[in-house]
Amino acid sequence: MLGQNDKRNYFRMMVNSQVQIMVTDPETGRMIDGICRDLSSTGMSLEVDEPLEMGILLFIKMETNNPSIPPLSAHARVVRCAQEHEDCYQLGVQIVEMN
Repeated sequence: MLGQNDKRNYFRMMVNSQVQIMVTDPETGRMIDGICRDLSSTGMSLEVDEPLEMGILLFIKMETNNPSIPPLSAHARVVRCAQEHEDCYQLGVQIVEMN
Protein backbone atom coordinates (compact mmCIF):
# COMPACT_ATOMS: atom_id res chain seq x y z
CA MET A 1 0.00 0.00 0.00
CA LEU A 2 1.29 3.47 -0.83
CA GLY A 3 1.78 5.84 2.06
CA GLN A 4 1.32 9.58 2.06
CA ASN A 5 5.10 10.06 1.85
CA ASP A 6 5.39 7.96 -1.32
CA LYS A 7 5.43 10.59 -4.08
CA ARG A 8 6.15 8.26 -7.01
CA ASN A 9 4.05 8.73 -10.12
CA TYR A 10 4.24 5.04 -11.09
CA PHE A 11 3.43 1.85 -9.22
CA ARG A 12 6.48 -0.17 -8.14
CA MET A 13 6.35 -3.95 -8.32
CA MET A 14 8.45 -6.00 -5.90
CA VAL A 15 10.59 -8.35 -7.99
CA ASN A 16 13.64 -9.84 -6.17
CA SER A 17 15.11 -11.34 -9.34
CA GLN A 18 18.69 -11.86 -10.54
CA VAL A 19 19.96 -9.37 -13.13
CA GLN A 20 23.05 -9.06 -15.26
CA ILE A 21 24.36 -5.51 -15.50
CA MET A 22 26.81 -4.28 -18.09
CA VAL A 23 28.47 -0.97 -17.31
CA THR A 24 28.41 0.72 -20.71
CA ASP A 25 31.34 3.01 -19.94
CA PRO A 26 33.68 2.49 -22.94
CA GLU A 27 36.71 2.33 -20.63
CA THR A 28 35.40 -0.50 -18.50
CA GLY A 29 32.59 -2.43 -20.20
CA ARG A 30 32.49 -4.74 -17.18
CA MET A 31 29.69 -7.09 -16.09
CA ILE A 32 28.14 -7.07 -12.62
CA ASP A 33 25.62 -9.48 -11.12
CA GLY A 34 22.85 -7.97 -9.04
CA ILE A 35 19.33 -8.34 -7.74
CA CYS A 36 16.40 -6.28 -8.93
CA ARG A 37 14.41 -5.47 -5.79
CA ASP A 38 11.64 -3.50 -7.46
CA LEU A 39 10.60 -2.29 -10.88
CA SER A 40 8.35 0.41 -12.32
CA SER A 41 7.77 1.69 -15.82
CA THR A 42 10.47 4.33 -15.34
CA GLY A 43 13.04 2.78 -13.02
CA MET A 44 14.45 -0.03 -10.93
CA SER A 45 16.01 -0.58 -7.54
CA LEU A 46 19.07 -2.83 -7.81
CA GLU A 47 21.27 -4.42 -5.16
CA VAL A 48 24.94 -4.82 -6.14
CA ASP A 49 28.23 -5.51 -4.34
CA GLU A 50 30.11 -2.41 -5.50
CA PRO A 51 29.28 1.30 -5.73
CA LEU A 52 28.58 2.88 -9.10
CA GLU A 53 28.85 6.57 -9.94
CA MET A 54 25.80 8.77 -10.47
CA GLY A 55 25.02 9.26 -14.15
CA ILE A 56 26.83 6.13 -15.38
CA LEU A 57 24.95 4.22 -18.09
CA LEU A 58 24.05 0.55 -17.71
CA PHE A 59 22.55 -2.21 -19.83
CA ILE A 60 20.40 -4.45 -17.61
CA LYS A 61 19.05 -7.89 -18.48
CA MET A 62 16.62 -9.87 -16.33
CA GLU A 63 15.66 -13.39 -17.38
CA THR A 64 12.26 -14.90 -16.60
CA ASN A 65 11.26 -18.39 -15.54
CA ASN A 66 8.25 -18.34 -17.84
CA PRO A 67 9.12 -19.27 -21.45
CA SER A 68 6.18 -17.22 -22.77
CA ILE A 69 7.57 -14.03 -21.17
CA PRO A 70 10.66 -12.60 -22.86
CA PRO A 71 13.57 -11.37 -20.75
CA LEU A 72 13.55 -7.72 -19.75
CA SER A 73 16.40 -5.70 -21.19
CA ALA A 74 16.87 -1.99 -20.68
CA HIS A 75 19.36 0.83 -20.91
CA ALA A 76 19.38 2.78 -17.64
CA ARG A 77 21.19 5.57 -15.82
CA VAL A 78 22.28 5.47 -12.16
CA VAL A 79 20.45 8.21 -10.25
CA ARG A 80 21.18 7.03 -6.69
CA CYS A 81 23.74 4.84 -4.94
CA ALA A 82 23.57 4.17 -1.21
CA GLN A 83 25.62 1.74 0.86
CA GLU A 84 23.30 -0.62 2.75
CA HIS A 85 26.08 -2.50 4.57
CA GLU A 86 29.55 -3.81 3.77
CA ASP A 87 29.71 -4.98 0.13
CA CYS A 88 26.03 -4.16 -0.46
CA TYR A 89 24.90 -1.09 -2.37
CA GLN A 90 21.37 -0.07 -3.35
CA LEU A 91 21.16 1.57 -6.79
CA GLY A 92 18.27 3.62 -8.07
CA VAL A 93 18.29 3.58 -11.86
CA GLN A 94 16.18 5.47 -14.34
CA ILE A 95 15.17 3.49 -17.41
CA VAL A 96 16.28 5.34 -20.52
CA GLU A 97 15.16 2.79 -23.12
CA MET A 98 13.51 -0.63 -23.05
CA ASN A 99 14.63 -3.17 -25.66
